[in-house]
Amino acid sequence: MHRLLTATAALALTAALSAPAGAQTAATAKTEAQAKAVTGKASTDKPAAAQPQGTAKAVQQGAAPVAAAQGAAPTTQASAGARVAPAGDLVETAKASGQFTTFLKAVDATNLTAVLKSNRNLTVFAPTDAAFAALPPGQLDKLMGDKAALQKLITHHIINAPVDSAKIAGAKGPVPSVAQDNVLLDGSEAGVLKADGATIVQADVRATNGILHVVDKVLMPGAGGAESAAAQTGGAASASATASATPKQ
Repeated sequence: MHRLLTATAALALTAALSAPAGAQTAATAKTEAQAKAVTGKASTDKPAAAQPQGTAKAVQQGAAPVAAAQGAAPTTQASAGARVAPAGDLVETAKASGQFTTFLKAVDATNLTAVLKSNRNLTVFAPTDAAFAALPPGQLDKLMGDKAALQKLITHHIINAPVDSAKIAGAKGPVPSVAQDNVLLDGSEAGVLKADGATIVQADVRATNGILHVVDKVLMPGAGGAESAAAQTGGAASASATASATPKQ
């Protein structure tokens, strides 16, 4: 029988998410350092309520124009449903939208509702109900019956640091999730932001305790690390092939 939280998982969640408001934990600092290494952009956000939003925030952070407006997705993308508006904390914002009932059901089933309501400076990639409906037949039922796997899935969608669109745009690389694996963030294509290959159809929905990005696919644990490793392997192979084809002097 799977236990909902193993001792290791419990310690990981405690270390990552239990710091008092306004204080950065070591886990958050490590995550932000890794994010900075990937994106080249410092993660300077404070809780959303204390931050300037919209154009003023974009100017302060040197954000790309596509990320200038509060809650605005890149201009080349179209949201699949109605736009999501902030409505309190991350959970209340998702509830008010009405597009995340499956995600919220999974959050509740894995005892993570309190985490997403009370902890601050989180980033959540929230799949819509349509994204869950697009999973292969039977996969969602299987996940809902396996609490350990479901918890791994949900925590893979959470980053314990504020990562807005300005930090994703123009960069590509893995960032650690609360599941202790990586989410591959990709803003290398102009006007398009992705997470593990899923398109961020609406970015930067600023709840009172973090940032919510709407994604059109369910992110799968391990996918970010695998894609990143594949890209590195492909790059090494390409470099090797180029070296082999170069005539010796």
